[in-house]
Amino acid sequence: MKLIEGKLIAEAVYAECASEFAELNAAGNTPGLAVVLVGDDPASRAYVGSKERKCQELGMHSVKIEKPADISQDELHAVIEELNADDAIHGILVQLPLPDGLDEDEVILCIDPAKDVDGLHPVNLGKLAMEDPTGFAPCTPSGCQRMLVESGIETSGKSVVIVGRSLLVGKSLALLMMGKGEGANATVTVAHSRTRDLAAVTREADILVAAIGIPRFIGPEHVKEGAVVIDVGINRIDDPTAKRGTRLVGDVDFDAVAEKCEAITPVPGGVGRMTIAMLMANTIRACRLRADRS
Repeated sequence: MKLIEGKLIAEAVYAECASEFAELNAAGNTPGLAVVLVGDDPASRAYVGSKERKCQELGMHSVKIEKPADISQDELHAVIEELNADDAIHGILVQLPLPDGLDEDEVILCIDPAKDVDGLHPVNLGKLAMEDPTGFAPCTPSGCQRMLVESGIETSGKSVVIVGRSLLVGKSLALLMMGKGEGANATVTVAHSRTRDLAAVTREADILVAAIGIPRFIGPEHVKEGAVVIDVGINRIDDPTAKRGTRLVGDVDFDAVAEKCEAITPVPGGVGRMTIAMLMANTIRACRLRADRS
């Protein structure tokens, strides 16, 4: 069994980012990322902190905007419009989920598609479906695909089953992997909570992606011998033996499944590391695309 470690692959992405950054910076273009944090959710704050630190490490221009949970929809849109108009900002990310009372879809629609480095604007999702390279794919699916490529796992002609139909992961990853090119050309099935006899469907997968948001949901009965398993889930569960009383687990029961796999991603240390890496790559590419248009 091969362990697909996100940290090692993310470092390769960061090395590419550093090289691209140096070239852009030498030409007078400094990539800039703005992250908008609404409310005080501890997990969201931790994610934003990680993104901010990585921007600083790469030398990118970084802006963090914090707003209270009771901000109005119009006030939040005004913040985004300001960032849309700011030439020093190439990427805008509004940390999700938003507090109750705010419409996430409306917020995403407000972001300039050319700065939507999270890849969730309908324009970018349309470009993803059309395989238009000027768009941005969502970071987590891009990270999953990159992990497969860097690990030397063939996807062409393979059966891929994705458990989870969210726009953020399932639907977007399906579009990436059924497309043409490296890390693609797969035959993709998207399964979900209403799929009949789910285990029978997932056992057909050469590559199984778990993105259902339920701790340790995928067990050995879901996985065929020799499959590759990508675990997108990040769930915090109680664990009295842990220092903080909790620990992170994925959507896959790792210990029960690992022995059946050709390769598998761990949680933590797997896909999560790639999400931030691909966000940095998207931001640098947004800067490059604007520079090329100038």
